[in-house]
Amino acid sequence: MAEDVPADGGRSAFARASWANVLGNVVKIVAEGSAGLAFGSVALLADAAHSLADLVASVVVLVWGRSSFDEPDTTHPHGHDRIEPLTALFVGAMIALLGLNLLYRSLEGLVAGPDIEFSVLLLAALGFSIVDMYLVYRYTVRINDRLQSTALAALAKDCLNDIYTSIAAIVGVLGVLVNYPLLDPIAGGLVSLLVVYQGVEIGKENVDYLIGAAPGTEKRGEITAALRRHPAVEGVHDLTVFYDGTVLEVEVHVEVDGDMPFREAHDIESALVDRLRGLEDVGDAHVHLDPSGIGEWKESAER
Repeated sequence: MAEDVPADGGRSAFARASWANVLGNVVKIVAEGSAGLAFGSVALLADAAHSLADLVASVVVLVWGRSSFDEPDTTHPHGHDRIEPLTALFVGAMIALLGLNLLYRSLEGLVAGPDIEFSVLLLAALGFSIVDMYLVYRYTVRINDRLQSTALAALAKDCLNDIYTSIAAIVGVLGVLVNYPLLDPIAGGLVSLLVVYQGVEIGKENVDYLIGAAPGTEKRGEITAALRRHPAVEGVHDLTVFYDGTVLEVEVHVEVDGDMPFREAHDIESALVDRLRGLEDVGDAHVHLDPSGIGEWKESAER
């Protein structure tokens, strides 16, 4: 069951999920790093190094990401919503770079050949790390079911990446056991490609949020239909929909009877704004009322 958003808008829940990722990565680094150093496992040391970078990303989300919950102020009159996708973009870039690093290490292992001493403690450390990351993943997803934070979503994906890389390391360790050590770099190479792909996907999504990209035609159609369902609306034109952070902002001109009383027009405008703000992903809306029938609309096709 998803966790309810508290009265502070989700700041405390966001902090708890971020702390869980920080502590989870610390535990994983200690477990894998110690075993890797003791038995000369490059796979475990690489996975621990991967988690060290994840730790940096988690700390950035913890410190920086909470700013997205700050109220608008004189220096940020539209709020701090764009800080969250900026944080998620950083995490995505870290994931992609780590994936490339793992790919390089895998290719290096294929060329030079791995050098590892088998021990059941290596498998124990990897198994412990998988359980650790899975618990952090589930907790992060549980909190983010309500918060819908792109930064926490990026951390959750990174937890899955940690699980995949640990599984790849297990394959490598078992390869040593059965006298086929090349399984380590082969498995690592396949997983690294997945890690790079996920990092790029996170980056692409959050770049759209940062540059104010427009949503697809389906969302524009949903907004137009919601406006037209109001009985006083006679036409819709100059519709602009774009991302402001992770939510959509809508600007639109709506045609109504030009002879209606000003107070009635004001009530209609307020009702339309509330209707748009009630749509999924819409954060704010600005509706300008125009008298119908004067024929000056730039986007007559939307009327």
